[in-house]
Amino acid sequence: MASLSYATVGSNKLEEAKAFYDALLGSIGWEPRFEHPSGGRLYFSGPSLFGVLGAYDGGEATVGNGTMVGFSFDSTEEVDAFYAKALELGATDEGEPGERGPGAYFSYFRDLDGNKITAYKFG
Repeated sequence: MASLSYATVGSNKLEEAKAFYDALLGSIGWEPRFEHPSGGRLYFSGPSLFGVLGAYDGGEATVGNGTMVGFSFDSTEEVDAFYAKALELGATDEGEPGERGPGAYFSYFRDLDGNKITAYKFG
């Protein structure tokens, strides 16, 4: 099962972003919990929350330079499947799954708005 404590990303194409995250996060058992006032959506799995939102100030949502959201998995197969699902849904590759150091297995992609996401397994 994946784990994440709390993260949000911004989007200027909220309907497309919600469809992307409905499918991607649904593939790991996360469920949409409620619609956010910005037009976005919040997803939960146990105590963890992920949101795709419109910008709080009403301006354009932009990608954080150096910002990355990470999803931890129990197996490399889960990392592979999450990464593949993201690409299937239109994400762009930022680094195929593989060893990034001893006991560190990572993959990287950007969502439809360019937000950088990683899926990983340590150990």
